[in-house]
Amino acid sequence: MGTEHSKNEGRRSMIFLRKGPKLPAWEDALLSGREPKSLLKRGLRYVSLSLIMKGMTSTPDFLWGLPEVQKLNLSRNQLVVIPPSLGKLDRLVVLNLGGNCLKSLPKEIGLLRNLRVLFVNMNCLTEVPTELSLCRKLEVLSLSHNRISQLPLSFTDLTSLRKLNLSNNRFVQIPLCIFALRSLDFLHLGSNRLENIAESIQYLVNLQIFIIENNNIRSLPRSLCYITTLELLNVDYNAIQTIPNDLYLLRRLRRIAWNPMDKGLHIAHNPLSRPLPEVVEGGLDVLFSYLRDKKEHN
Repeated sequence: MGTEHSKNEGRRSMIFLRKGPKLPAWEDALLSGREPKSLLKRGLRYVSLSLIMKGMTSTPDFLWGLPEVQKLNLSRNQLVVIPPSLGKLDRLVVLNLGGNCLKSLPKEIGLLRNLRVLFVNMNCLTEVPTELSLCRKLEVLSLSHNRISQLPLSFTDLTSLRKLNLSNNRFVQIPLCIFALRSLDFLHLGSNRLENIAESIQYLVNLQIFIIENNNIRSLPRSLCYITTLELLNVDYNAIQTIPNDLYLLRRLRRIAWNPMDKGLHIAHNPLSRPLPEVVEGGLDVLFSYLRDKKEHN
């Protein structure tokens, strides 16, 4: 009887254990019985937490109990949703959500008032929350490889933004709010559906790198020639036939560039009208001389 009783008690205990809350396999392996705080890395400047490539399909609950985190990397997982609890991590300076399956961002992202760098590239976003504009310290923003076609007008409040990557999206025109971002020194709009560059581009007076390759742009506005800070202008793979005569004013463009990483003027794979293809072959000095002479004779 005693032996049988012990067996029954054992079965009941096993049943009880099976009914208890069970952590996802990836979370169980991640913690391995440790306290969540043990995952933090404390550097000289920042407290960091990296959960890159952990096979996560949802964010771990313990994450929202770590308010001291300043750099958080959740990239290259399978996250579909970021919960409103994100707003609890209000000390975040760097947040990487790239390479997931996110269709939206919570409005609580606007509570991250210390955020300076945000990566949400390679997701499934169709829009950006207006509340992101409350992150006034934001300096670097990558929204590339999504399905975005417009930005909220409130983006004009992101006056500290210096680098903006909107490549590989669905923009048919450059959002008006971008022209108010006077601190921008890097703007990537490659691989969208753009057909023109508005004259308002001239207001980006600190722009050094402007990439607008692989669109359907037919001409370059004259006002682009007044951004004399430009060091890299990439208009490869468009439908450009003519070049504004004042392009020679962009004296920081040092060469005709062929390597995507090189600074200079990238203008390959465009149906340039003659004699421009032959002139371009001669190099940037030849092109600028040609444009200057052409302007003087007009």
